[in-house]
Amino acid sequence: MNFIQQAFKGKNEWYHWVITLLLIFFGWQVLGVLPLMTVAFMHSVDMGEFTKASADSFMTLGINSNLFLFLMVLMFFLGLIFLFIGVKYVHKRAITSLVTSRKTIDWKRFWFGFITWGVLAFVMIVLGILLSPEDFIWNFKPVPFFTLVAISLLFLPFQTSFEELLFRGYFMQGLGTLAKNRWFPLIFTSVVFGLLHGANPEVEKLGYISMVFYIGTGLFYGITTLMDEGTELALGLHAINNIVAAFFVTTNWTVFQTDALFIDTSEPSVGWEMFFPVLVLYPLMLLFFSKKYGWKNWKEKLIGKIEKPVTLKENYSILDEIGTE
Repeated sequence: MNFIQQAFKGKNEWYHWVITLLLIFFGWQVLGVLPLMTVAFMHSVDMGEFTKASADSFMTLGINSNLFLFLMVLMFFLGLIFLFIGVKYVHKRAITSLVTSRKTIDWKRFWFGFITWGVLAFVMIVLGILLSPEDFIWNFKPVPFFTLVAISLLFLPFQTSFEELLFRGYFMQGLGTLAKNRWFPLIFTSVVFGLLHGANPEVEKLGYISMVFYIGTGLFYGITTLMDEGTELALGLHAINNIVAAFFVTTNWTVFQTDALFIDTSEPSVGWEMFFPVLVLYPLMLLFFSKKYGWKNWKEKLIGKIEKPVTLKENYSILDEIGTE
């Protein structure tokens, strides 16, 4: 079975999907918001003001940035837990089937994606600082910084794993079995993934042209998942991308406002750094992965049809019918 066909291993009536989505929403947006509401209450902040400030300058509310980051990640962690509950107890299939088409999760793939993109992201940041040193301020504060590093390494992967397994796992498999093809879930999940990032403050600052980066990134993760028949590479890529974004460079207008090593003081603008990953790095990474893992049949894997696999029991039934004729 290929990756999308893993959904056929479980129960797939419409109500199974609805129940699971409700569980995810409950864990992510109901239980997950409670800690944030508690912090807002402790700081005597109106929730409307809190929500607005969290996207801009939540530190003006007296809320520690590391605490805020942890509470935000906790929302995604709870969403991930309820996604697992839905897959295992509602759809009645193994959680592994949500992650990969392989018998077990290939952690070597995860770490390969994690390390390769980590090196590239680090080089990109260093080049940006060297090319425009006047735009960056050294911001190293030992205790807040190392606390941030710990939160980033230990907890941010839960946030990125939730997004990957929801979009490149659950939605891609579900839409693939519904549409009976691969191209629709690839395009749909990539666009929705990008649009959900439209609430990020950088989109407000840079305009909707920045959606090219988010949708392009979703497409990159989606192609990687379909070609590799699993999410392991995408999980590693996404995790290190957000980790690096959290503790290397921060600004006062992006979604990650942290005690990072550097503060970028430049005015928000649409530059080469937005399009370079989508137009250059992502295609090169796909080519690199294809050589390493022997990806073939690109057309079939990206736009081919999805059919329900014939089970052993169904095979026997067919043979019995042939035998009686």
